[in-house]
Amino acid sequence: MHLQKSIAASIASLGPKQRAEVLAGFAPDELKYLWRFWARPNQIAPEGDWSTWLALAGRGFGKTEAGAQWVRERVADGARSVALIAETQKDLEEVMVARLLAIHPPGERPHVRFKPVRVTWPNGAIALGYNGTEPNQLRGPEFDTAWMDELAKYRYARETWDMLQFTMRSGQDPRVFVTTTPRPIPVLREIVADPSTVVTKGSTFDNAGNLPAQFLERLRTRYEGTRLGRQELNAEILDDVPGALWTRDMIEQARLQGQLPTMSRIVVSIDPSGTGGEDTERADSVGIVVAGKGVDGLGYILADRTCDLSPAGWGRLAVDAYHEFSADRIIAERNYGGAMVEHVIRTIDRKAAYKEVVASRGKAVRAEPVASLYEQKRIKHVGGLAALEDQMVAMTRDGYMGDGSPDRLDAAVWALSELMLDSYTYGMLGVV
Repeated sequence: MHLQKSIAASIASLGPKQRAEVLAGFAPDELKYLWRFWARPNQIAPEGDWSTWLALAGRGFGKTEAGAQWVRERVADGARSVALIAETQKDLEEVMVARLLAIHPPGERPHVRFKPVRVTWPNGAIALGYNGTEPNQLRGPEFDTAWMDELAKYRYARETWDMLQFTMRSGQDPRVFVTTTPRPIPVLREIVADPSTVVTKGSTFDNAGNLPAQFLERLRTRYEGTRLGRQELNAEILDDVPGALWTRDMIEQARLQGQLPTMSRIVVSIDPSGTGGEDTERADSVGIVVAGKGVDGLGYILADRTCDLSPAGWGRLAVDAYHEFSADRIIAERNYGGAMVEHVIRTIDRKAAYKEVVASRGKAVRAEPVASLYEQKRIKHVGGLAALEDQMVAMTRDGYMGDGSPDRLDAAVWALSELMLDSYTYGMLGVV
C-alpha cells in the first residue's frame, strides 16, 4: 500500500502531457484501484497524531468511498481488527460492505459472511459489523480501526459512540473515521470540539465531476441557500432546529448579567426515568433542575443536577439540592414512577416538602408557554447549563429532535411552570 500511495502521488504531481504518457502504460483495471490518484485531497486521511477523523460532508460528496478506501488502506498497512458501524443493518450490508467489496482488486478482495457481518481479508484482518440501533452489540470486542457511517442519523448516536470508545484499545495506533452529513445533535458537536479530532468538510458540489450536471443544477435551483441545502449539501451543523421552541439567540439573551436577586421561591424539580430506576444502564437520565422566582418577578434556572444514578443516588442529589438552595418544595411528575419518587424522597428526608404533578398533555405542549417566557425575557440562566440548553434547542412543536429523552428540559419545564405560570394556564396544559 505504501508503494501504491507513492505511485499515485508521483502521477498526480506530473504535468498533463507526462501524466497522460504514464497512464497509458497502466492496464484499465490496474488504474481503477489506484485510489490515491483519483481521490480529492479532502477524501484522503490527514497526516498527524489524531484519534478521530470526522468527515462532515454533503450528500453525494463521496463519503462512503472515502470510508471504504480508508479501511482498505488501514488493513493493507497492518490493521487487524476493524469495526464497521452503520445506521441500520440494511445500510451496513448494502452500503458499507458492498462498497468495501467493490474497491478491492480481485487478489485482495475479502470474504464476507452475513448474519452477523464478518469480513475477512486474505492477510488475516477481520471486520465485524454493527448498527446504530443496538449499541450494546459493541460490548466485548476490541478494535484498532473503526469506520462509522452517517453517525448523525443513528437512533442511539451517543450510546453507540460511547460504546465504541471502550472498544478502541487494540494495536499501537487505534483510529476512528466518522463519515456523516451533519445534524445538530450534541454528540456530534462534542466530537468536533475534541482536540484529538481532525475535521474535514466538504460539499456535494466538490464531487461535481462524478455527478450528473442536471442533478446538480436541480439541487442548486431548489435547495441552495435554504436550511435543508446548507445542511445536506454544504454540510453545515445548524444549531437551531426548524420549528424549535428555543433558539440559541433566545438562550444567549437569557444569561444572567450582574447580581442574582433574592429569591421569593425556589423549587427542585424531578423528571423521573421511564424505567422507574430498575435498569439504570438503558434508562433515560433522571432530570433534576433547581429553579427560583426572584423578587424582581423573573424566573431563574439555578442549577442542573441531572444524573444517571440509582434511586438512592438521585434521591440524595435532589434532597441535597433542596437543602443547599433552601427550596420550599420538591416537585415531581407522577406519570413515570411518581409514587416511587415520593417514596425515595421520604426515605431520605421525610420532612421535605413534596408536590406531585400529573400531565395529560405531551411534552411539547407543556413546553410552549415556558418557551414564551423566554421570548418575553422573563427567564434567566445562572452559570453553565450547556446540556440543558442543548435539549432546549432540540424541542419543537412536533416533538423532541435530540438524543434520548429531554429529561433536563422536562424538569426545567415543571419547575418554571410551578413558579411562573398562573393556575389557569397550568391547568390548560393538562397539569393537575
